[in-house]
Amino acid sequence: MHYAEYKSILSAKNGMNIYRGCSHGCIYCDSRSTCYQMKHEFTDIEIKKNAPEMLEEALKRKRKKCMIGTGAMCDPYIHIEEEIMYIRRCLQVIDKYGFGLSILTKSDRILRDLDLLKSINEKSKCVVQMTLTTADEDLCRILEPGVSTTKERFGALKVFRDNGIPTVVWLCPFLPFINDTEENFRTLLDYCIEAKVHGIMCFGIGVTMREGNREYFYKKLDEHFPGMKQKYIRTFGNSYECHSSNNNKLMRIFYDECKKHNILVGINKVFAYLNKYEDKNINEQISLF
Repeated sequence: MHYAEYKSILSAKNGMNIYRGCSHGCIYCDSRSTCYQMKHEFTDIEIKKNAPEMLEEALKRKRKKCMIGTGAMCDPYIHIEEEIMYIRRCLQVIDKYGFGLSILTKSDRILRDLDLLKSINEKSKCVVQMTLTTADEDLCRILEPGVSTTKERFGALKVFRDNGIPTVVWLCPFLPFINDTEENFRTLLDYCIEAKVHGIMCFGIGVTMREGNREYFYKKLDEHFPGMKQKYIRTFGNSYECHSSNNNKLMRIFYDECKKHNILVGINKVFAYLNKYEDKNINEQISLF
């Protein structure tokens, strides 16, 4: 790991990434793509120096409160967070100034900060997002070797459910010929239903690949699924989008089940929900009248 100086922490759309790089080792990770112009080894985590202080300065200057997002590019709960505790310090700042939070992770380390997530959600809105890919625990340890298993993430989702914190699940990616089965898909949907998730992000049944992440993905296919790389090359060539032949069937199941259980779907609708700030103190004051 190494520290780097940055002039700001928030993007124009109020997103932040404290870390660059990851230790989770997911074999399909898009963040490895060369288009993101990472100048260091992916596993040599770059830490944005003084991130909590930069965030506090940014929130002090904001005239209007909003949702702060994190986790879109690099997971905020990678292993070094246990030692560095930068995301916890940033959550304390968000809580202090009454902003909302939209946070995405694959790790149940997030439960360490349940106290802050509850506090943020009491004042505004805190939405915890988690990615689920496979219900097979052994396969999970191959596809996502350094992260909490699916059952551990499912357990975390239920903790948030029981504490009144809304959740959104990202059902992706589904690797053709590997985890794109109806059995797997239905089991993950059942997890979402039991955890009473507010919404689900599903971009279709497949995976995306481009320069940087494709090479790493193929290397791991050779390690764990002999012959699978050649099958991908024959089927998809150098395509960015690699769609499963089960896409249409599984997406019909997806929309039917989500409608039946009143789960928010539609990429634009879910993003709109994630980005909508709520001030619960104002709502409580209005309700008094």
